Amino acid sequence: MRALRNGHRFPRNGPVPGPARPRTTSLKPTSSRRVTDRRRAAVSAQSVHPVDEKLPALKMATTGLQHVAAMYAGVVAPPLIVGAAIGLSATDLTFLTGACLFTAGLATFLQTLGIWKIGARLPFVNGVTFAGVAPMTAIVASTEDKSDALPIIFGAVIVAGLLGFVAAPFFSKAVRFFPPVVTGTVITLIGISLLPVAFGWAQGPNPAADDFGSATNLGLAGGTLLIVLLLRRFTTGFVKQIAVLLGLVAGTLIAIPFGVTDFGPVADAAVIGFPTPFHFGAPQFQLAAIISLCVVMVVSMTESTADMLALGEIVDRPADEKTIAAGLRADTLGSAISPLFNGFMCSAFAQNIGLVAMTKIRSRYVVAAGGGFLVLMGLCPMAASLIAVVPRPVLGGAGVVLFGSVAASGIQTLVRAGLDRDNNVLIVAVSLAVGIVPITAPEFYHAFPETARIVLDSGISTGCVAAVALNLVFNHLGRGRDAQDVTHPMEAGEEITGATRAPATP
Repeated sequence: MRALRNGHRFPRNGPVPGPARPRTTSLKPTSSRRVTDRRRAAVSAQSVHPVDEKLPALKMATTGLQHVAAMYAGVVAPPLIVGAAIGLSATDLTFLTGACLFTAGLATFLQTLGIWKIGARLPFVNGVTFAGVAPMTAIVASTEDKSDALPIIFGAVIVAGLLGFVAAPFFSKAVRFFPPVVTGTVITLIGISLLPVAFGWAQGPNPAADDFGSATNLGLAGGTLLIVLLLRRFTTGFVKQIAVLLGLVAGTLIAIPFGVTDFGPVADAAVIGFPTPFHFGAPQFQLAAIISLCVVMVVSMTESTADMLALGEIVDRPADEKTIAAGLRADTLGSAISPLFNGFMCSAFAQNIGLVAMTKIRSRYVVAAGGGFLVLMGLCPMAASLIAVVPRPVLGGAGVVLFGSVAASGIQTLVRAGLDRDNNVLIVAVSLAVGIVPITAPEFYHAFPETARIVLDSGISTGCVAAVALNLVFNHLGRGRDAQDVTHPMEAGEEITGATRAPATP
């Protein structure tokens, strides 16, 4: 027996008794209608892409802070390096650090929220790129009056940013000339060029001091390095992500009994402050410095492109040519505006891409919240001054991890670059050799004019130029076109992530 909707029962093979009554419509929704309504609600909820999802305020704030923690050390390290090279006072160093935090927040807003055709509108954190550290220190070294060093750097960053902004749509088309064999070489050179800085930090702040390179200083550096390694090995999740930051805190606490920790900068810092425009002087424009940082801008744009391609795959919103052009506009415009508030060149931070992949939180508004925290920290000199408390040997121990991981990231990229082909091996070999010259033989170019040495004394700049030129000769011109080893990730959909910014965790 089986039941019909009209309530009749009849034998399985028997006729239907009597005429079928018309179906009536109930005023109450049936279960099938309720299911349909739920499905429509689910479809409506899913119409918002996870990248555009706005999370509850508390969750957005905590996850935004996590992004800041992951990249904080990478943001404050460049002003520390450049400021130390210039010989800035603790007060000015605190101001410069706060300015870089403030401008990193502004650049992050541009990238995540976007205006007009500016901003990839992806969960990108922007901050000071490490690609510019070595050229900027070279500019400092070649400047007789150190008070002019920052204005010269700021002028070069403004020009490089504006030129990059104009070139952004064209660069998104020409990115195939910067395959992994080029970007991997440059990233590796960045890490190698910065490792001597970490070794110098480990010995102490003043080469003329009696305790420079002492067992105490080296012990503090080694202890900090050990703490970071232990945290990375035996912790998980968020603690593992901020291992370098925790290592800096622990190393600073350990250094207190040795009398090498100075809390004066915190005591003297104001609670609220604003990065006064052109605090260090009006920008100056020198051709050699501009050329040097334009090379850095090319490297930065290349890495940002690779980062956008990788992040687009992670968040399930592939970055097309239009998205890349908009993202590069945000990077370059943020860089051009940054010197107005005493900041340096900005670019996307690759380590935050890993954080997005790990947490599965893809909302760009979470990263925008992190940008808000960066702005607030930049407006609070006391918060920015905390990094000035960290003893130089402690920074040196953490710097080994920071800078070494940059070089390791470059090697990872080179592994995917097709080094089984002779052409690529030659490109990497010669480019690395050219880039390492200023590190191993600092006086190699002593007979060249000072203006030329600003570029030549930067291993990153010379190595990048060599890698691009050799890649064109071996992989694009003539017969090399047929023997080209690796297509660019834009063409092949390959996931390549860069690390021109020193990551907060390796």
